Amino acid sequence: MQRLFTLIFLFVCAQSFGQSPQQSQLESWTEEYWQHGLNLLTEIVKMPNDAVYTEQIETNIQWCEQQFESRDWSYERLSTGGIPILLAQKINPNANTTILFYFHIDGQAVDRSQWDQPDPYIPVLKEKDESGYWKTIDFQRLQSEYNPEWRVFARSTSDDKGPFAMFLTAWDVLREKESLPDYSVKVILDFEEEQGSPNLPDAVVKYKDKLAADLMLIMDGPRHSSNLPTLTFGARGIAQMTLTTFGPKLPQHSGHYGNYAPNPALLLSQLLASMKDEDGRVSIPGYYDGIELSEQEKVILAAVPDNDEAIQKRLGIGRTDQVGNTYQESIQYPSLNIRGMRSAWVGPEARTIVPATALAEVDIRLVPESDPERLFSLIRKHIEDQGFHIVECDPSDEERLQYPKIVKLESKISYQAFRTPLDSYAGDWLRSAMNRAFGQEPIQIRISGGSIPISPFVDALKIPAVTIPTVNADNNQHSPNENIRLGNYREGIQTILSVLTEPSNK
Repeated sequence: MQRLFTLIFLFVCAQSFGQSPQQSQLESWTEEYWQHGLNLLTEIVKMPNDAVYTEQIETNIQWCEQQFESRDWSYERLSTGGIPILLAQKINPNANTTILFYFHIDGQAVDRSQWDQPDPYIPVLKEKDESGYWKTIDFQRLQSEYNPEWRVFARSTSDDKGPFAMFLTAWDVLREKESLPDYSVKVILDFEEEQGSPNLPDAVVKYKDKLAADLMLIMDGPRHSSNLPTLTFGARGIAQMTLTTFGPKLPQHSGHYGNYAPNPALLLSQLLASMKDEDGRVSIPGYYDGIELSEQEKVILAAVPDNDEAIQKRLGIGRTDQVGNTYQESIQYPSLNIRGMRSAWVGPEARTIVPATALAEVDIRLVPESDPERLFSLIRKHIEDQGFHIVECDPSDEERLQYPKIVKLESKISYQAFRTPLDSYAGDWLRSAMNRAFGQEPIQIRISGGSIPISPFVDALKIPAVTIPTVNADNNQHSPNENIRLGNYREGIQTILSVLTEPSNK
């Protein structure tokens, strides 16, 4: 009888090990399959993916559908009134847990003239030369050589086609090794993320039954700057405002009307300057209300291995805004950022005029404690307190004569922030997977500074969400020469393998 119990125990242990391969096994599988994954990456990034051009996105959608079909997944397009989202599913009939993975497939627009290669959509492999410049090398070198510092350059290699190619690769590994997850998997693909996912919030509510899951994992964004394995438990939301001030109805000669016709660029500059103090803090009363960091939360933030001096050196700044005491503290608060300004002409096109208008676009990064409607109302009151009359469209002749200072105010909320507690079941489960993959605790970030459209899922589906970033922080996302480091691509596959093989009943 004792021998029987021993055999049963050994069988259970063997089964457990089979479901949860350890670090050496995950590394071995990754080594075996990562070049297959690299072929997937180079294939997917060859398709232009600017969501402004729906024909480009249709090509990407069809490619993704073919990938799921070839892996025996079910999939369907979910209508949004604009570009559809794609839902794919692999249901485990014996599972009582479902995990929803989020990726976006669209990318930022490209200015081909700014890329150091003939075509931003044709991937090239590069290494740094002795002078520190990236030079192109032949992909064939990977048949006999490997350097984790080599990089693939192309649009969306990191943001966000790279992570999706990692996921497909990891799935192929587990299918071949007969070690598929013990839970059901759903994948949602967003094709308008870089446009602010304008149709996503309504679609999530409309299709919440189809999207139902127990946990959402967002495969987007870069690791911590140390490039160590990272988990991010939230992301700030985003809203935006456009402010336009008005001078003369048409631009006027600055010799004839300078000192007489009020300059709208000066008016706008004074208005914007009134919104922040010299330390970079928003001076609008009540803007930071509701945000009090506890000692425990400060410990969590301090545990992130940032080097603020190194960050300032990398950014080339001699001071920082004093919103928080550290970088991590600073992103726990809502921001108020001037992302662009325009008035008349500069440089070779400059003209000696009093401009007719001046325009500023402002983005506001949101945290869970900051209601964007409340922030908008505070900003509106502040603008009115500065003596401005607010309009929603260009002022009439009567309004121009009646009000000495006019500003047109347009505002939009893209999506809210979200945050999942680090000490939640989701946190414990993911830490277990990451420890198994890399033999160490991941860096844990309370909330990221950037924004991703996840709060609609969290609110509608009533589930926690955690981001698993995999790409290198210096990937030039949204910029010319976007790239992904080969070491990050391999470790990304290993990361996803660990998550897909983590038992769901822990």
